[in-house]
Amino acid sequence: MAAPHDEAAAWSEEAARRVWAGAVPLQVHLHDADVTALPPPPPFLTLGPRIGYLPLLIPVIKAHFSSALPPGVDTVWFEYKGLPLKWYVPIGVLFDLLCADPERPWNLIVHFRGYPSEILSPCEGEDSVKWSYMNSLKEATFIITGNSKNVMNMSHADQVALWESVMKGNVDGYKNISTRLKLGPFEDDGLIRTASAERQRQQNSDEPESPGSSKLCRVPVRLYVRNVQEDLEYIEDAVPVSDWEGVSYINRPFEIRKVEGRSYITLEHALQTLLPEFFSSKPAGSADGSQHAGALDSTADSSNTTNSSSSQEAKQALASPREAGASKESEGEAGKVQGIELGHDHPFLLVAHNLENPGYYPTFGLRRP
Repeated sequence: MAAPHDEAAAWSEEAARRVWAGAVPLQVHLHDADVTALPPPPPFLTLGPRIGYLPLLIPVIKAHFSSALPPGVDTVWFEYKGLPLKWYVPIGVLFDLLCADPERPWNLIVHFRGYPSEILSPCEGEDSVKWSYMNSLKEATFIITGNSKNVMNMSHADQVALWESVMKGNVDGYKNISTRLKLGPFEDDGLIRTASAERQRQQNSDEPESPGSSKLCRVPVRLYVRNVQEDLEYIEDAVPVSDWEGVSYINRPFEIRKVEGRSYITLEHALQTLLPEFFSSKPAGSADGSQHAGALDSTADSSNTTNSSSSQEAKQALASPREAGASKESEGEAGKVQGIELGHDHPFLLVAHNLENPGYYPTFGLRRP
């Protein structure tokens, strides 16, 4: 029989592989104004890696439309239902956030002219995406360790190998380099317990509480919150996002002080703490108002708040085999991460460790009235 630690490591590795293998089917149409040949070229069909970025698809998309493109060179950009898409946001996050009624495939329009510089920051293709990714990695490293030395001291060869693994979706190559940064896992304790199981454990436990050492765990969290109509019965009826003013970008570290070797905390508690402006109607605790063990002293450092496909199998891969059905007890949903609808009862650290992007940020796509 496998030891609990070996079992947890095995299903964490499987979850990571499924996350890296996740993709969004895309159907890319050339904008009418860029068509210079008749008949117009057919749309381009491809799989966009969930953890990848749209500019990295430009070489193959440009090759497909090459016979119909106008002469000259301009910055390529994408739109969905009239909204220019931010190139530095992972494809999976864009899809979860903007596509309320999931399209299969997701229909995008590519432009080879008229870059909307008043809406999108400049993008010079792969170099810009790499620069954005490395900056995000440095930021996450600073939050987790208190400095960015681990990333700043990487050799040039390691930086190149790390970036190439992200571009190619090579999870093994990524792990070979990223493990040297010593940024995770955030926590090994209490990751496979559901909130209901933890409450039952507390009720059945006769162990007295005693003072003990505490350990601070800081988790970088990135959230994109989409505003929808308050009276919607079905999210599929939501009006498409017309501009980025309707989406709030929130980047905040979440602090957990591990007490007595326990650090269990639900997504509900984490989101209530990170987003008090959206969850002010409930106390920052569990769904029934109780305080979970180890969630003491949990605070979120405020940061700037600015406007700004995985399957069911992947969801199951996040649960220990003996806890595979526990998520059915969840009440409500806490948004999407890597295409998975998560319940409020899910363990926050489990999600943070297993559903993070390669930049060490678990990134949530939320919809709130």
